[in-house]
Amino acid sequence: MIIVPVKEGENIERALKKFKRKFEKTGAVRELRARKNFEKPSVIKRAARMKAIYVQHLHLQDEN
Repeated sequence: MIIVPVKEGENIERALKKFKRKFEKTGAVRELRARKNFEKPSVIKRAARMKAIYVQHLHLQDEN
């Protein structure tokens, strides 16, 4: 459970912003979306490998 302490006289928008930030850091929405459709471990590994290749390619282009 996420608890956001609200100080006396603090703006409600600021408290909501803190709540949203904490909620995103937990990764609950990301996990729900990932669990919605099953992906085989091999597919997950392949996607991670392709992303690493893409990022490395971008870094090499920046150096040149």
